[in-house]
Amino acid sequence: MDGHARQLLQFMDGADKRFLIPVYQRNYDWKIANCKRLYEDLIKVIKDNRKYHFFGSIVSVYDMDSDTSTHDYLIIDGQQRLTTISLLMLAMRNILEKGILVSENAKRAEKIYKAYLVDEYAEEETRIKLKPVKNDSKAFRKLFGDEEEYYKNSNLTINYEYFYKRIQKEEISIDELFRSIQRLQIVSIELNHDDNPQLIFESLNSTGLDLTEGDKIRNFMLMGQGKDEQNDLYEKYWNPIELATKYNVSMFVRDYLSIKTQATPSINNVYEVFKTYASENYIEEGGKLLAKELLEDLFLYAKYYEILLAAGSSYEKIDHKLDEDIRDSIWRLNWLETTVTRPFFLEALRIFYENIIGLKEMHEIFRTVENYLFRRNICDVATNALNKIFLNLNKEILRYDGSYKDYVEKMKYTLISKKESGRFPDDAEFEAALSGKNIYNMRGKYRAYILERFENFGTKETKDVYKHIENGTYSVEHIMPQYLTPAWIEELGEDYKTVHATWLHRIANLTLTAYNSKYSNEPFEVKKTLVDHETGHGIGFKDSGLRMNQWIGQQDRWTEAELVKRDVKLMNLAKNIWPYAATSYRPKEKPMDSVSLGDDVDLTGRQISKFTYKGAEQPVNSWADAYQRMIRMLHQEDESVLTSLAFSDDENVDLTMHVVAKTEGMSRKCAKIADGIYLITGISTKYKMSNLLKFFKLYHASPDDLIFYLKEKNAQNASQNEVSGNE
Repeated sequence: MDGHARQLLQFMDGADKRFLIPVYQRNYDWKIANCKRLYEDLIKVIKDNRKYHFFGSIVSVYDMDSDTSTHDYLIIDGQQRLTTISLLMLAMRNILEKGILVSENAKRAEKIYKAYLVDEYAEEETRIKLKPVKNDSKAFRKLFGDEEEYYKNSNLTINYEYFYKRIQKEEISIDELFRSIQRLQIVSIELNHDDNPQLIFESLNSTGLDLTEGDKIRNFMLMGQGKDEQNDLYEKYWNPIELATKYNVSMFVRDYLSIKTQATPSINNVYEVFKTYASENYIEEGGKLLAKELLEDLFLYAKYYEILLAAGSSYEKIDHKLDEDIRDSIWRLNWLETTVTRPFFLEALRIFYENIIGLKEMHEIFRTVENYLFRRNICDVATNALNKIFLNLNKEILRYDGSYKDYVEKMKYTLISKKESGRFPDDAEFEAALSGKNIYNMRGKYRAYILERFENFGTKETKDVYKHIENGTYSVEHIMPQYLTPAWIEELGEDYKTVHATWLHRIANLTLTAYNSKYSNEPFEVKKTLVDHETGHGIGFKDSGLRMNQWIGQQDRWTEAELVKRDVKLMNLAKNIWPYAATSYRPKEKPMDSVSLGDDVDLTGRQISKFTYKGAEQPVNSWADAYQRMIRMLHQEDESVLTSLAFSDDENVDLTMHVVAKTEGMSRKCAKIADGIYLITGISTKYKMSNLLKFFKLYHASPDDLIFYLKEKNAQNASQNEVSGNE
């Protein structure tokens, strides 16, 4: 095995070379997004005057078994990069050959074609140097011929046409583009005949530990710096960031980017989004990354992140400004694993430490969010809207008047103004849901949370309920037991079956005890007055050290009447523990209602004013306008999806009837998305939303990133045409 750095074009050069993709390799699957990133990197190479740009590794093995006169190399790893560069070079050559652009070098097109793409002296079948796998090979060969014969739904064709169009924009000249490609550097690993290509392939694609997104970001931030500066940045910023985030830098940066870009990247795409963010905001003239400035900002938010991760006494090491109530609320939110709130809390902590809001406001912020989340959980409100809600909450608060004045009251108003899956359940909904909830069979963490709150709320003499439940000291006790004895049947009366079925697992019949095994199915009077025979101490409800058992211990019996009384007491207490976010604040001008594509809302009869996708705002005049604009935006991200649908012959493939390659003979309204791709728009609003969800799934996009802003109901005149779909 021999590995060394070299220029990519040196590796590709030579008419008698052939690059064969083994059949065990996957098909070519780079998307437009990958090609776009490559092209923009090539532009930066020129504009930043870089001497080289590292392009990864290519692992190859010389094919000793080939009986041809050519030098055949099996590409074990790197086929995606090699194929993409070949597509780019072919697009450049064809543009020059057709005279669309002109090179300063009259031989440029010939050089590209004969040195890197074909062997002009070979037979037709072996003339093209790169041989992709399976159907990709057929599609690639067609690109060397008549445009009408291109395989339109092939990834190779789609990416070739992307390069073909982009080159013609001349963001850099075609000669500069060629010089940029010349500066692409690879690590070429060439295997010899003693190496086993299959074992090498398996090793390269094994299940070993990949770099995390955080690892990639660290390398991106530090590798371009001098040795001394690397050490300085690592010690001052990066290592403290790792410690503050408990070494989960990937998740932290994801939340950081959510704040900065107003869109939440997928966890597998954090590095790429971070690179884009850094390039757009922290590049000085000349192309140098302002690593210190960016790391300073990251470290600032990492310190807030550390507060959100900390528990108990850990706070003493990192912060002295937050009071015990806030710390306890953070601990409880972590216990319930509510990580979706972190982007909002990071901004709230930032403005707190900048002395924009005070400690009282911070207490209200954490308490309100905790109450909002708990009420929604009890009322079984879908959670799919929460990511969008907490991503945009700070922005929505500032939108009313552009200031931090009345920040908490505006936050409350924002939350209680939300509808459907975003709603803050009011007292009536919350009380009805909590009273009738099967608390016993809830997720263990939530059940422990509920019981701890009922036990400890409003007192400083708290019990460590979570710890005692986890170590088995405390367990959940059914006051009326799960299995009725004759004594209990007599106690409950004639309607005992209904009482038992109705109340068994509800909060009114549940409590905590350290003596569950001793209580067993004993009658209520025994449970109330039980004595430990070894110690002589009372261990029944009457003598319990738990606050929630004191009222129970004062009752003479346990029937439906007592269950109802306890339920009323607990519901009144619950409304104090988790109060509704009442506020007198009202904005001078009410903002538009907004819903996301992910919300389960019927939009028939509502009119749209605009939409935002990943933070980009688009004014529109109808749902049909919004529908086609959104599809165009998706198509710009990846042209392969609609192209495949438009040219598919299989009517059983979902959405093929909504994307067509030609409109002749069509009776329904269509909108042009791109050349040879049309979207049928003559469908109802409800159908459009259903289709958009399907399109988002094909594009692996999040429906919560698409937000619709609606006109006021009393300010709109929903037409019959909209209801029928003929906008």
